Amino acid sequence: MSDISTLFSQLPIDQIAEQVGASPEETRAAVGAVLPALLGGLQANAQDPAGAASLAQALGQHDPALAEQPSLDQVDTGDGHKIVGHIFGAQQNEVVNRLGGLGSLNQGLVGKLMPILAPIVLAWLAKQLQGQLAGGAASADPAESQPQGAQGGIGDILGQILTGALTQAAGQGGAGQAGAGQAGGGLGGGLGGGVLGSILGGLLGGGRR
Repeated sequence: MSDISTLFSQLPIDQIAEQVGASPEETRAAVGAVLPALLGGLQANAQDPAGAASLAQALGQHDPALAEQPSLDQVDTGDGHKIVGHIFGAQQNEVVNRLGGLGSLNQGLVGKLMPILAPIVLAWLAKQLQGQLAGGAASADPAESQPQGAQGGIGDILGQILTGALTQAAGQGGAGQAGAGQAGGGLGGGLGGGVLGSILGGLLGGGRR
């Protein structure tokens, strides 16, 4: 099972930068903030059985192969806009504004990156979930598995994957980085768990569906 830092390292930053009209350095720093934000939003969705069921259905519609060799040619930004809207709901603009207020990140750049990265993140999560389910008795198809509450089932598995990814992102982001806007910053871009939690926790509540 690959970790989220592997996905980050495989992203075609130069291509993404060209598409959004920013420098590779700016793009890399912003991506390092947007990825944890998307993961945090997904975690909020997976906190209750209904949200986990909706997320599992969405994962079944995304090819895990996109996470192995991310390519912009395979990214449907229209789908990405829908994913971002579903993750953050009415709080989408507020999340973008707050992320844009960290370090030297640009709100416009954050907004452009979210629909590009969202399908890739779902593909990555689908890949992780397939690996987890394939190792147990549950079906390897996320769409065929149903959450069984907070203590087990797909909701619990999703929670474990997302929690691990967020912990890793926060740890890497805080390792020797001055802030989210630092050129060449890694995953997390200086986003500690407390900062990310303050951005998402008060906005998303117990999760969306």
